[in-house]
Amino acid sequence: MSGELNGLKALILKENSSAYYVHCFAHQLQLVIVALANKHRQLYRFFDKVSVLTNVVCASCQRLDMIRKSQEELKEMGHFEVETGRGLNQERSLARAGDTRWSSHYKTLIRLIQLYPSIIKVLDHLEEYGNSNVIQQEAYGISMYMRTFDFVYYLHMMKEILGYTNTLCEALQRKDQDILNAVGLVKSTKQDLQKYRLEGFGSLLENVTSFCQKYDIQIINMDDEYIDLKNRRSKTNITNRHHYEFDNFNTVLDMQIQELGNRFNEVTTELLACVATLNPHNNFCDFDIQKILRLSEMYPNDFNYEDKDKLEYEARYYIVNVKEDTRFANMNGISNLAKKMVETRKHNAYPLVYRLIKLSLILPVATASVERCFSSMKHVKTELRNRMSDEYMNDACITYIEKEFFANVSLEDVIDRFQKMSTRRGQL
Repeated sequence: MSGELNGLKALILKENSSAYYVHCFAHQLQLVIVALANKHRQLYRFFDKVSVLTNVVCASCQRLDMIRKSQEELKEMGHFEVETGRGLNQERSLARAGDTRWSSHYKTLIRLIQLYPSIIKVLDHLEEYGNSNVIQQEAYGISMYMRTFDFVYYLHMMKEILGYTNTLCEALQRKDQDILNAVGLVKSTKQDLQKYRLEGFGSLLENVTSFCQKYDIQIINMDDEYIDLKNRRSKTNITNRHHYEFDNFNTVLDMQIQELGNRFNEVTTELLACVATLNPHNNFCDFDIQKILRLSEMYPNDFNYEDKDKLEYEARYYIVNVKEDTRFANMNGISNLAKKMVETRKHNAYPLVYRLIKLSLILPVATASVERCFSSMKHVKTELRNRMSDEYMNDACITYIEKEFFANVSLEDVIDRFQKMSTRRGQL
């Protein structure tokens, strides 16, 4: 789709260089996490081990029961923190990290830290009483890796890094998320990651050391010379601190920040900021003539030099006129603005501004809500129910997607509505 030479995006841009497309921000953020996990060699090995661990521990109901039983024992002994509140104190198990499931990597790491003693207990049991030598060897290998300083270090480092992006991910998935606010959140996340890169290694090392002391894991002296496990006899001439701080911590954060910059490029963010200035909410509070002119420069095929010169003066008259017109008060959304301009015939008085509004309306912008709609269709249109009309499928999708809204509709209202649709023999 996005290939530089023969991808669909490249082919469309050959026809029109102003054919912009804004990909779903939440989806792009997930691609950033997946790219980071695949590019860094040590992180790839770490997440590969975590995937094998999930498959081994969650392979049967018996092993899951062992985790639950271990949690109960630890709670009774006071070694397991009990959280209270809505949605808490529920059954916990390892969540599988998937490339297409948002925030799944972060949830998996959180569960690993919370369930660490229970998982170790299950692995030790499988190592001794596993049904086959393959299961025993897998449990032994994972158990030995989980008892290393490297595992604890990468576990806490990625938990902290993904914690920043997880906050952004949750904000981008909100239904009422404003595009301009989303752009600001991305910039804030980049700044927070940059700050954590400069100041965060000390606190990370403290958390790792505390975790190792709690579970009796050997702690590495940061001032000792780093030993390459592949070639123990050769000298590396670097300390452990240099290896973990510069070769791993700084490198991973640099890759994360760079990947965020590549996915959320300046052209896309600037385009969205310019489009947002046309939004009529709060009496056109975001209107900016300079951004209007910049937006016209992004569409050179639709605005020549003379049009750009006229647009500045037309935009000044336009904003004064619509602010004074009470028919444009309390409006929200560029689509509603376009309809109102046609109704009041202002699209003839301000044709250049109206042209920008139309270009903004045809700009494809995918959001998390759109992604959820396509995902929900798999639950509505199944193999057992695959023959339905467009109208029925549309109604079924609306009720499935807007669960929160329909949860407030009482059963009595539904029965009354159904009863009044036509004359029926019996009273419901």
